[in-house]
Amino acid sequence: MIPKWMQSWSRAKLAPLWITLATLAVCEIGLRLADLPILRTGVGEHTLGHHYDAELGWAPDPNASPRVKTIRTVHVQSNSLGLRDIEFKPDGRPRIMFIGDSFVWGIDAEADERFTDLLRNDMPNYQIVNAGVVGYGTDQEYLLLQRLWDTIRPNILVLIFCTANDRHDNTQSIRYDHYQKPYFTIENGALVLHGQPVPLSRQLYIQRYWIVRHSFIARLLVQAYIQIKHPLVVVPDPTKRLVSAIRDYAGAHGAKFLVGLQLPDAALMQHLEQQKIPFTSFEGAEAYGPDGNGHWTPAGNRLVADRMLRFFGENGMAAPPK
Repeated sequence: MIPKWMQSWSRAKLAPLWITLATLAVCEIGLRLADLPILRTGVGEHTLGHHYDAELGWAPDPNASPRVKTIRTVHVQSNSLGLRDIEFKPDGRPRIMFIGDSFVWGIDAEADERFTDLLRNDMPNYQIVNAGVVGYGTDQEYLLLQRLWDTIRPNILVLIFCTANDRHDNTQSIRYDHYQKPYFTIENGALVLHGQPVPLSRQLYIQRYWIVRHSFIARLLVQAYIQIKHPLVVVPDPTKRLVSAIRDYAGAHGAKFLVGLQLPDAALMQHLEQQKIPFTSFEGAEAYGPDGNGHWTPAGNRLVADRMLRFFGENGMAAPPK
């Protein structure tokens, strides 16, 4: 039988522990009921089939085959490079590589509905490579093309600029459900890269650590740590300088550089004209959403492909007549 003095001592010592556990339980329940967006597990088109990348922020998984649901549910198959494309193998034909974000990758589009796949059929004398990645800004596209260059060695590089959000992507260190990313500033006229290695984002802590995955309190503490250690950085817009840097990189490697714009962007178009960079735009392409500013429908992709065909012809790239 336990002496009374020992029972009293045990209760006195254990009381703070029980109070702490009860407080944590109440807080955990309260956070779960509140369902704060900042604490949710984010699963969307920009996370499915992608992994953490210390240089790029996130990168597509090689040989992945997720199903991605937004307005439509589409089937995805990536190749050994992680690109949502057929397996790349040089075959002697000149190569055209497209870089861009979800408009190139093909949100809400099956692979064979995308403008790049339509161009593959329309331009059999060229090898078409789709190197679009969901959520990328021009800054990440610039870094990705350097990683891919020695493998693809394109003769023609086409940047598809997303007028809707690329400028926002290029000026911020955190995007899309609080995912961290690298970013550039302009110092003495030159681009300077920041944010590498890219810090882990909250969603990555949730994926990697059991306690963060199962406890909203842990998620709250992780988010507080990230906001203190790696807060959002907003910089002056480096978009024009980034586009020129991509042109310079392509030119230094013997490739022709062209630009396509989702919608007209007066400031960028003026810069492209001054820099003598050929460009076209895709206004009128049918898109999903009540305001028509979503991703391209199959008909929208067809218009983009047709406009690219005409654009290529105007720039000395033979294509069969339409």
